[in-house]
Amino acid sequence: MTIERIAADHEHVRAATDDPVEGAVTITIDRPEARNALDGTVRRELKALCAAIDDPDGEEDVRVVVLTGSDESGAFVAGADVEDLRDRNYREQRRASERPRVYEAVADLRQPVVARINGHALGGGCELAQACDVRIAHEDATLGQPEIGLGLIPGGGATQRLPRLVGEGQAMRLILTGELIDAAEAAEIGLVDEVCEEGEFDDRVSDLAGSIAEKSPVALEHAKRAVRAGSRMGLDDGIEYEAELFAGLFATGTPQEGIDAFLEDRDPEWNER
Repeated sequence: MTIERIAADHEHVRAATDDPVEGAVTITIDRPEARNALDGTVRRELKALCAAIDDPDGEEDVRVVVLTGSDESGAFVAGADVEDLRDRNYREQRRASERPRVYEAVADLRQPVVARINGHALGGGCELAQACDVRIAHEDATLGQPEIGLGLIPGGGATQRLPRLVGEGQAMRLILTGELIDAAEAAEIGLVDEVCEEGEFDDRVSDLAGSIAEKSPVALEHAKRAVRAGSRMGLDDGIEYEAELFAGLFATGTPQEGIDAFLEDRDPEWNER
């Protein structure tokens, strides 16, 4: 079943293939009445789409994923649905926290994931953005981890991913105060990678997705795995893992095609899936 057909049965999560460029899939969370808050339905639908996209036997050749919120919502994801949390007991929350959750579903995709942060990315929404590989924010976006104000701590990975992105001190500041920051400050501390003005935002996301999508799918997967390993391994182990992945590419034929195309001054033809 195609990705778009799966999404057609969803209530709050849409998918468009070859959007914004060929080889890309744009996933849009669309729950405007709740500013795209992550309730059970959104989580299930997003995980189902990630599984379809990640399927190596799937019908589509997906090389990059763009994750965003609907513009009508005015938000990327405004957080978890707090009404879902209100009446949970310990056992229910432990069950809800079992992995893989939606954050791992996004982070563990074979394909690179670009977060198109078009508005508020708060709490679980900020954690969802952190699970992506590259974060492009609209100049009017707001980000933060306000859970402490509810007597909670981040529960979707921010205590681990945020320090790796911005450093321990900045992560402590955001998590312990619940302070919200604008896109400019988020870029300054490394929480987002780029900030774009209104007229440049979609063009930049499209350009970035296109630059990734034109590359070898196998090389993209290997590169993502190698970089991700850097935050999970010591330096020597990480370098050894990189060497294994680098050598492994030569069993796929990908470097041979890339090098031949370079020497022959032509575009490479990536036929692998």
